[in-house]
Amino acid sequence: MAKKILMLVGDFVEDYEAMVPFQALQAVGCEVHAICPDKKSGDTVATAVHDFVGFQTYQETRGHNFAINATFDNIKPEDYDGLYVCGGRAPEYIRLNKRVIEITKHFFDANKPVAAICHGIQILTTAGVLKGRTLTAYPAVGPDITLAGGTWKDIAVHEAITDGNLTTSPAWPGHPRILQEFFKLLGITIQ
Repeated sequence: MAKKILMLVGDFVEDYEAMVPFQALQAVGCEVHAICPDKKSGDTVATAVHDFVGFQTYQETRGHNFAINATFDNIKPEDYDGLYVCGGRAPEYIRLNKRVIEITKHFFDANKPVAAICHGIQILTTAGVLKGRTLTAYPAVGPDITLAGGTWKDIAVHEAITDGNLTTSPAWPGHPRILQEFFKLLGITIQ
């Protein structure tokens, strides 16, 4: 039976951090539902491209429109096998939505697989689910992890860290590793 994955996005989600896992999870047979507060199936969110081009932080440009394929208000997190939390600028504001936090907590309370990348970890810090965890994120989110009771590790941008049911990566160059780890957590094997 196909695994059902819930994906959290919002306006100005990082383009690759939504598109790549959405398609990669579908490619291995998962059913993926991308949701955003106050949006319904068929709506879109604007994406942003975060590129590492030599500045002290990423450069941001406008990306694509990403289609939402499930209605936020109709979601029942107990119907899903895993949660994928995308990065970009979206996490800084969707974490203010009480239901986003409730959904996130469900996956940790039920010990279901969770993948979070880059600034997506801001949702986890707000949800209060990082105490005693070791993880990574975009470096600017490191202090938030520490304040939330977790241990932040500064790792190469193409790597990932897994601690229990949680796998994290600093940014989109880590897609191969975070997706491999998430597949393992979901019990998906690829030959």
